[in-house]
Amino acid sequence: MADSAIPHAYVYLTQPEVRFLDAAADRLIPPDDLGPGGREARVSVYIDRQLSGVWGVHGRNYRSGPWMEGTPQQGYQSRLTPQELYRAGIRETNDYCSKQYDKTFENLSGEQQDDVLKTLEHGKVDLPSLSSKVFFDLLWRNTEEGFFADPMYGGNHDKVGWKLLGFPGVASGTYSAHLDNPEIYRAEPVSILDIQQGKAQVDAQGFPKHIMIKKV
Repeated sequence: MADSAIPHAYVYLTQPEVRFLDAAADRLIPPDDLGPGGREARVSVYIDRQLSGVWGVHGRNYRSGPWMEGTPQQGYQSRLTPQELYRAGIRETNDYCSKQYDKTFENLSGEQQDDVLKTLEHGKVDLPSLSSKVFFDLLWRNTEEGFFADPMYGGNHDKVGWKLLGFPGVASGTYSAHLDNPEIYRAEPVSILDIQQGKAQVDAQGFPKHIMIKKV
C-alpha cells in the first residue's frame, strides 16, 4: 500500500478536532499553484504526535505557578498544557462559530474561516478558558512546524514544504563541494525518514546521495 493511502491513527486528537485543524491549516497555509496546503501536508498528524508525547503534557516544565501573563520574551506562560489548550481552544472556538454562524469551524466558508482566525489572532474572541490569541499563536506556530519539519515527525508529507522552498533536506557528503558554486543547488529533498526507511541511497559515511534536479 502506498504511504499516501495509509491512514494515520490519531493518538490524542478526536475526529472533530482533526477536522478543525485540517480546515484551519488549509486557511493558514492554503493550497495554490505552488503546491499543496496545510491539510495535505498533514499538519494535523504532526500536531497529534506532539500532543501525544512529553511536550503535550509539559512533562519537562515547571507547573506549580504562580500564573502571570508575562511578556512575549518570556515565552509560553499558560497554566494549561498544550493538550489542554488545544482541547479547550478547539471546543470553545467551535462554540463561538456556532453562535455566530450556526455552524462549526470546518463547515464555514473560506472567508468566514479567515475572519474567525483573524479575530483569534487579535484576541478579539472571549474564549471561556483561555486567551484566543494564545490559542492562535500556538496553532500558527505548530502549523508552520508541521509544514516544514522533517516528515519523520508526521507532517510535511511528501516533503511539500521543502519542495516549496527548494530545501534539499539532509546534507549530502559532497554538498560542501558546491558551496562556492554560484548556481542554485537543486536536488530532490531527502528526509531523515527517507534514510530510516531505506528510500534514499547513502554513501559509506551514511550521507544521502542527492539526485539533482535537471534544469528545464
